[in-house]
Amino acid sequence: MNIKVCGITDMKQLQQLDGLDIDFAGLIFYKESPRYIDEKISGKELKKADLDLKKVGVFVNPEMIDVLDAIDEYGLDVVQLHGDETPEMCEDLGSEVEVIKAFRVTDGTDIDKMVAPYDAVCDYYLFDTGGYISPLGRGEGAFGGTGQQFDWTILSKAKIEKPFFLSGGIGVEDAARVKTFKHLDFFGVDVNSRFEKEPGVKDMSKVLQFKMALK
Repeated sequence: MNIKVCGITDMKQLQQLDGLDIDFAGLIFYKESPRYIDEKISGKELKKADLDLKKVGVFVNPEMIDVLDAIDEYGLDVVQLHGDETPEMCEDLGSEVEVIKAFRVTDGTDIDKMVAPYDAVCDYYLFDTGGYISPLGRGEGAFGGTGQQFDWTILSKAKIEKPFFLSGGIGVEDAARVKTFKHLDFFGVDVNSRFEKEPGVKDMSKVLQFKMALK
Protein backbone atom coordinates (compact mmCIF):
# COMPACT_ATOMS: atom_id res chain seq x y z
CA MET A 1 0.00 0.00 0.00
CA ASN A 2 1.58 3.27 -1.12
CA ILE A 3 1.01 6.32 1.07
CA LYS A 4 1.14 9.92 -0.14
CA VAL A 5 1.11 12.68 2.48
CA CYS A 6 0.18 16.00 0.91
CA GLY A 7 0.57 19.60 2.05
CA ILE A 8 4.09 19.45 3.48
CA THR A 9 5.52 22.87 4.41
CA ASP A 10 8.49 21.99 6.63
CA MET A 11 11.80 20.42 5.66
CA LYS A 12 12.16 18.56 8.96
CA GLN A 13 8.74 16.98 8.53
CA LEU A 14 9.63 15.97 4.98
CA GLN A 15 12.69 14.18 6.33
CA GLN A 16 10.56 12.55 9.03
CA LEU A 17 8.18 11.21 6.39
CA ASP A 18 11.17 9.80 4.53
CA GLY A 19 12.30 8.15 7.76
CA LEU A 20 8.88 6.54 8.11
CA ASP A 21 9.24 5.11 4.58
CA ILE A 22 6.33 7.15 3.25
CA ASP A 23 6.29 6.80 -0.53
CA PHE A 24 5.17 10.23 -1.79
CA ALA A 25 5.12 13.73 -0.28
CA GLY A 26 3.03 16.52 -1.80
CA LEU A 27 4.23 20.13 -1.99
CA ILE A 28 1.49 22.55 -2.95
CA PHE A 29 2.29 25.21 -5.54
CA TYR A 30 -1.18 26.77 -5.51
CA LYS A 31 -0.98 30.31 -4.11
CA GLU A 32 -4.49 30.28 -2.63
CA SER A 33 -3.75 27.28 -0.42
CA PRO A 34 -2.77 27.77 3.24
CA ARG A 35 -0.21 25.04 2.51
CA TYR A 36 1.44 26.99 -0.33
CA ILE A 37 5.11 25.99 -0.31
CA ASP A 38 6.59 29.37 -1.30
CA GLU A 39 9.30 30.56 1.15
CA LYS A 40 8.61 27.62 3.50
CA ILE A 41 10.98 25.14 1.86
CA SER A 42 13.57 26.40 -0.59
CA GLY A 43 14.35 24.60 -3.80
CA LYS A 44 18.02 24.62 -2.88
CA GLU A 45 17.60 22.74 0.39
CA LEU A 46 15.10 20.33 -1.14
CA LYS A 47 17.39 19.42 -4.03
CA LYS A 48 20.28 18.95 -1.60
CA ALA A 49 18.29 16.60 0.67
CA ASP A 50 18.90 12.86 0.37
CA LEU A 51 15.35 11.51 0.20
CA ASP A 52 14.01 8.20 -0.99
CA LEU A 53 10.37 9.35 -1.20
CA LYS A 54 9.04 10.95 -4.35
CA LYS A 55 8.56 14.72 -4.25
CA VAL A 56 5.21 15.67 -5.79
CA GLY A 57 4.42 19.22 -6.89
CA VAL A 58 0.68 19.94 -6.73
CA PHE A 59 -0.73 22.53 -9.16
CA VAL A 60 -4.10 23.95 -10.22
CA ASN A 61 -4.44 25.25 -13.79
CA PRO A 62 -0.81 26.36 -13.94
CA GLU A 63 1.11 27.87 -16.80
CA MET A 64 3.41 25.30 -18.36
CA ILE A 65 6.50 27.43 -17.72
CA ASP A 66 5.69 27.70 -14.01
CA VAL A 67 5.51 23.91 -13.66
CA LEU A 68 8.77 23.44 -15.57
CA ASP A 69 10.46 26.06 -13.38
CA ALA A 70 9.24 24.32 -10.22
CA ILE A 71 10.45 20.93 -11.48
CA ASP A 72 13.87 22.42 -12.08
CA GLU A 73 14.07 24.51 -8.90
CA TYR A 74 12.79 21.88 -6.46
CA GLY A 75 13.92 18.70 -8.20
CA LEU A 76 10.37 17.37 -8.36
CA ASP A 77 9.87 13.73 -9.26
CA VAL A 78 6.14 13.96 -9.96
CA VAL A 79 3.58 16.65 -10.75
CA GLN A 80 -0.06 16.41 -9.68
CA LEU A 81 -2.59 18.41 -11.67
CA HIS A 82 -5.85 19.37 -9.98
CA GLY A 83 -7.49 21.71 -12.44
CA ASP A 84 -8.68 21.61 -16.03
CA GLU A 85 -5.31 20.71 -17.49
CA THR A 86 -5.46 19.21 -20.96
CA PRO A 87 -4.19 15.79 -22.00
CA GLU A 88 -1.68 17.65 -24.19
CA MET A 89 -0.23 19.41 -21.15
CA CYS A 90 -0.02 16.10 -19.27
CA GLU A 91 1.79 14.55 -22.21
CA ASP A 92 4.29 17.39 -22.44
CA LEU A 93 5.03 17.23 -18.71
CA GLY A 94 5.31 13.46 -18.92
CA SER A 95 8.56 13.86 -20.83
CA GLU A 96 10.03 15.55 -17.74
CA VAL A 97 8.47 13.79 -14.71
CA GLU A 98 5.73 11.37 -13.74
CA VAL A 99 2.22 12.85 -13.90
CA ILE A 100 -0.74 12.37 -11.55
CA LYS A 101 -4.04 13.71 -12.90
CA ALA A 102 -6.58 14.37 -10.17
CA PHE A 103 -10.33 14.09 -10.74
CA ARG A 104 -13.26 15.21 -8.65
CA VAL A 105 -15.76 12.43 -8.04
CA THR A 106 -19.43 13.01 -7.28
CA ASP A 107 -22.48 10.74 -7.28
CA GLY A 108 -23.17 9.58 -10.79
CA THR A 109 -19.68 10.33 -12.14
CA ASP A 110 -18.81 8.15 -15.14
CA ILE A 111 -15.24 7.38 -14.13
CA ASP A 112 -14.15 5.62 -17.31
CA LYS A 113 -15.54 8.35 -19.55
CA MET A 114 -13.89 11.05 -17.42
CA VAL A 115 -10.40 9.52 -17.49
CA ALA A 116 -10.42 8.21 -21.07
CA PRO A 117 -8.72 11.28 -22.67
CA TYR A 118 -5.84 10.93 -20.19
CA ASP A 119 -5.19 7.20 -20.50
CA ALA A 120 -2.12 7.51 -22.70
CA VAL A 121 -0.58 10.61 -21.10
CA CYS A 122 -0.57 10.11 -17.31
CA ASP A 123 1.24 7.76 -14.95
CA TYR A 124 -1.36 7.83 -12.16
CA TYR A 125 -4.84 9.10 -11.39
CA LEU A 126 -6.09 10.50 -8.11
CA PHE A 127 -9.77 10.48 -7.18
CA ASP A 128 -10.92 13.08 -4.69
CA THR A 129 -13.95 14.93 -3.33
CA GLY A 130 -12.58 18.28 -4.41
CA GLY A 131 -9.67 19.95 -6.07
CA TYR A 132 -9.90 23.68 -5.64
CA ILE A 133 -9.83 26.10 -2.74
CA SER A 134 -13.35 27.34 -2.13
CA PRO A 135 -14.13 31.09 -2.29
CA LEU A 136 -14.40 31.00 1.51
CA GLY A 137 -10.80 29.84 1.75
CA ARG A 138 -11.75 26.42 2.98
CA GLY A 139 -9.31 23.77 1.83
CA GLU A 140 -10.73 21.03 -0.35
CA GLY A 141 -9.38 17.74 -1.60
CA ALA A 142 -5.61 17.46 -1.63
CA PHE A 143 -5.43 21.07 -0.47
CA GLY A 144 -7.00 20.53 2.89
CA GLY A 145 -9.87 18.11 2.90
CA THR A 146 -13.60 18.69 3.01
CA GLY A 147 -13.74 16.05 5.70
CA GLN A 148 -16.06 14.11 3.42
CA GLN A 149 -15.58 10.99 1.38
CA PHE A 150 -17.19 9.98 -1.87
CA ASP A 151 -18.77 6.59 -2.45
CA TRP A 152 -15.79 4.37 -3.21
CA THR A 153 -18.00 1.78 -4.88
CA ILE A 154 -18.14 4.15 -7.87
CA LEU A 155 -14.49 3.24 -8.45
CA SER A 156 -15.07 -0.44 -7.81
CA LYS A 157 -17.43 -0.56 -10.77
CA ALA A 158 -15.02 1.25 -13.13
CA LYS A 159 -12.26 -0.29 -15.23
CA ILE A 160 -9.83 2.68 -14.82
CA GLU A 161 -6.79 0.63 -16.00
CA LYS A 162 -4.26 3.05 -14.47
CA PRO A 163 -2.64 3.04 -11.00
CA PHE A 164 -4.68 5.38 -8.83
CA PHE A 165 -4.67 7.09 -5.45
CA LEU A 166 -7.75 7.21 -3.25
CA SER A 167 -8.17 10.61 -1.62
CA GLY A 168 -10.71 12.80 0.15
CA GLY A 169 -11.35 12.96 3.89
CA ILE A 170 -9.30 9.89 4.79
CA GLY A 171 -8.18 9.68 8.43
CA VAL A 172 -6.49 7.19 10.73
CA GLU A 173 -9.88 5.71 11.57
CA ASP A 174 -10.37 4.74 7.91
CA ALA A 175 -7.41 2.35 7.73
CA ALA A 176 -9.55 -0.78 8.05
CA ARG A 177 -11.93 0.45 5.35
CA VAL A 178 -9.03 1.25 3.05
CA LYS A 179 -7.69 -2.28 3.51
CA THR A 180 -11.00 -3.78 2.46
CA PHE A 181 -11.28 -1.62 -0.69
CA LYS A 182 -10.51 -3.74 -3.73
CA HIS A 183 -9.62 -2.75 -7.28
CA LEU A 184 -6.94 -4.15 -9.58
CA ASP A 185 -5.47 -0.68 -10.13
CA PHE A 186 -5.71 0.62 -6.55
CA PHE A 187 -2.20 1.94 -5.93
CA GLY A 188 -2.27 4.02 -2.77
CA VAL A 189 -3.92 6.54 -0.48
CA ASP A 190 -3.49 10.30 -0.36
CA VAL A 191 -3.93 12.00 3.03
CA ASN A 192 -3.69 15.54 4.29
CA SER A 193 -5.84 17.55 6.68
CA ARG A 194 -6.93 14.73 8.97
CA PHE A 195 -3.28 14.22 9.84
CA GLU A 196 -2.61 17.83 10.78
CA LYS A 197 -2.16 19.84 13.96
CA GLU A 198 -2.73 22.97 11.85
CA PRO A 199 -2.60 23.67 8.10
CA GLY A 200 0.71 22.40 6.77
CA VAL A 201 1.87 20.91 10.10
CA LYS A 202 1.48 17.14 10.24
CA ASP A 203 0.99 14.96 13.29
CA MET A 204 3.66 12.34 12.66
CA SER A 205 2.25 10.02 15.31
CA LYS A 206 -0.96 9.80 13.29
CA VAL A 207 0.99 9.14 10.08
CA LEU A 208 2.86 6.30 11.78
CA GLN A 209 -0.34 4.92 13.30
CA PHE A 210 -2.00 4.94 9.89
CA LYS A 211 0.96 3.27 8.20
CA MET A 212 1.06 0.52 10.80
CA ALA A 213 -2.72 0.00 10.58
CA LEU A 214 -2.48 -0.54 6.82
CA LYS A 215 -0.01 -3.40 7.15
